[in-house]
Amino acid sequence: MSKKKVVLAFSGGLDTSYCVKYLKEVKGLEVHTALVNTGGFTKAELEETEIRAYALGAASHTNIDQVGTFYQKAVRYLIFGNVLKNNTYPLSVSAERIFQAMAIAEHAKKVGAASVAHGSTGAGNDQVRFDLVFNILIPEAEIITPIRDLQLSRQEEIAFLKEHGVDVAWEKAKYSINQGLWGTSVGGEETLTSDKTLPESAFPSSLQEEKATTVNIRFDKGEPVGLNDEVLSPVEVIQKLEEIASAYAIGRDVHVGDTIIGIKGRVGFEAASAVVLIKAHHTLEKHTLTKWQAHWKEQLANWYGMLLHEGQYLDPVMRNIETFLEDTQRYVSGTVEVSLAPYRFSIVGTKSEYDLMNAKFGHYGEMNKAWSGEDVKGFTKILANQTKIFHQTHPDHD
Repeated sequence: MSKKKVVLAFSGGLDTSYCVKYLKEVKGLEVHTALVNTGGFTKAELEETEIRAYALGAASHTNIDQVGTFYQKAVRYLIFGNVLKNNTYPLSVSAERIFQAMAIAEHAKKVGAASVAHGSTGAGNDQVRFDLVFNILIPEAEIITPIRDLQLSRQEEIAFLKEHGVDVAWEKAKYSINQGLWGTSVGGEETLTSDKTLPESAFPSSLQEEKATTVNIRFDKGEPVGLNDEVLSPVEVIQKLEEIASAYAIGRDVHVGDTIIGIKGRVGFEAASAVVLIKAHHTLEKHTLTKWQAHWKEQLANWYGMLLHEGQYLDPVMRNIETFLEDTQRYVSGTVEVSLAPYRFSIVGTKSEYDLMNAKFGHYGEMNKAWSGEDVKGFTKILANQTKIFHQTHPDHD
């Protein structure tokens, strides 16, 4: 491998633009930039980013498409598990970082680079996610992190770029936006506090629709495969639903969580498609899974989301959990109708041939068809046995 070559995870933003110039001009390295697309870039944006990379001095630039891989190896399991970190955040960006890091590691091998670099700061989760993957997949590579190591402020980065002939109106970018297939994160001065929320203007999608509507989402074995009677790939369902639901400004929130490095963090996000799909899928599961399937799936899904959030995707236990999650989806098929309105949505109902709420067994709270009242009396008496024995043995127990 060439000691002069470095592969930089490049997004085209301020931090990674600084990194290109710093690595080339100060470190004297041959910089090969790579943008890993996990669903956040249009064709035009990819072309613009490539032009920017070369203008900054990159020796080569590569756009790596990981949208399909990201869905197949992560998003589908987040849907299967109804994963919402702290019951709020669908891991929109945190899940992407692992796949971006893995793609960068593979690209470094292909280019023959002895070093890899990323623009993470020293206060967030991304630094750990990238470093962890690199340490596992390319342990021999040097990891260079200029923003973290030099503890640079935004203004210092802008001043450095101007000194090196890069004069862009970075100051206008008040909010840090990271967009991908599974949602968009939004960071700004308000998310650095505990008492403020993001203004309407901070979110990339504005309210455009005021008239309520409904959509029908078709699931097959837990995966979204259709929208409003149109058969689509799961990725297409996610993208089309995002387009429809984001027009209602649905899926916005501010997540508060414990970072990998032990401090509390706040981040805003909008993930209309993700939150609607998770709720729709969860509702369908309520009708098609047994009580204990739902119970244990929830426990394992919480662990899966936590481990993925903390960069532990490559631990073999993740494949074990994925096997369980996928197995539970055998009968999670049917259609869910969702009502969309400005800033909110609700589940109208579901239809599934595997619905365990089958009328032939009875109607909850009204009548039974498969057992008698005497059966219930005997069942309840046996069910009470252990607790009854305990209370008779310990009459003074509160």
